[in-house]
Amino acid sequence: MNYFSSDFKLGILGGGQLGKMLLFDTRKFDIQTYVLDPSDEAPCKIACNHFFKGDLMDFETVYNFGKKVDVLTFEIELVNLEALIKLEDEGLKVYPSPKTLKLIQNKGIQKDFYTQNTIPTANYKRFHDLKSLVVSILDSKTKLPFVWKCTEFGYDGNGVKVIRHISDLDNLANVECIAEEMVPFKNELAVIVCRNPSGEIKTYPVVEMEFHPEANQVEYVICPARIDEKVAEKARAIALNVSEKFNHVGLLAVEMFQTEDDEILVNEVAPRPHNSGHYSIEASYTSQFENHLRAILDLPLGNTDSKVAGIMVNLVGAEGFSGNVVYENIEKILGWNGVTPHIYGKKQTRPFRKMGHVTIVNEDINEARRIAENVKNTIRVIS
Repeated sequence: MNYFSSDFKLGILGGGQLGKMLLFDTRKFDIQTYVLDPSDEAPCKIACNHFFKGDLMDFETVYNFGKKVDVLTFEIELVNLEALIKLEDEGLKVYPSPKTLKLIQNKGIQKDFYTQNTIPTANYKRFHDLKSLVVSILDSKTKLPFVWKCTEFGYDGNGVKVIRHISDLDNLANVECIAEEMVPFKNELAVIVCRNPSGEIKTYPVVEMEFHPEANQVEYVICPARIDEKVAEKARAIALNVSEKFNHVGLLAVEMFQTEDDEILVNEVAPRPHNSGHYSIEASYTSQFENHLRAILDLPLGNTDSKVAGIMVNLVGAEGFSGNVVYENIEKILGWNGVTPHIYGKKQTRPFRKMGHVTIVNEDINEARRIAENVKNTIRVIS
């Protein structure tokens, strides 16, 4: 099929920042794009050929949108699965497949998948609702502390909480959830796997993630991870195994824990471009977004190696500010070598909302980390 400067139509479910960054590469290749998102102010609206406003969880909306395009992908997992299954059954190419998404969309099902396929992961228990979990604690069947996760609709640190006392469960939603054993770990790592329908598969280097202690959001992504090469090889091998078991097409971001004794445990996965791969736009030969596009169109995959060390700093809304966004001091960092800001196009800020990121590239990873700290301390996302 001729994708370039043709009548071919690529559909993207979700119009957020991931889609906006993917659209940079569709515009580079002159590929026609259709985007569906519930917001009139979706970041993708500025860059796609055709924008449609609609509910991503509504069957008819997603199904009818899918009938307009030749290949359908998504930048968010919270989409109507039944519509994707029907579209795929009718012959539409949907990547990643809804069969893969079905195993990932619900975190309880996702965890069960790991145990069924002997993929190393932290011990856990599934509960129909919060009340069932409380009963299990009171009956001494579930021990504190643990990590509580809602199985659906969590995002950006929402839907995850460390439970040290039973009172920590107060005010949490009474929804299906899991209680996951707390893992003593050295590092939180991630590996992005890229695979096309022909079976070509590549992994990006292992990255190290530093999290905000309160918001449970990634603050820094560091590539390459500052870990032993044998541990890195193990992490990439496990990520490849996870990809094979899910039989995914496109990108699969595999988040992991490196334990105190250097074992690797899979935390969770995302079947799409991912926050842990943003550094690749400046630091890699082929960005994660271009490789996602190549993969879903069954084109040869690009080189996933890094040209230079890269660190990504998330720009999130400052505490105490809600309203029309202002990026305070952003002009100061524009004069620093190797520093590139990406602004997502969200007009309204609120505490901890992802509003952009900054990439720092440098031959010296330690120098890059120092500059990243300066970036974090210089820019404020306020209103």
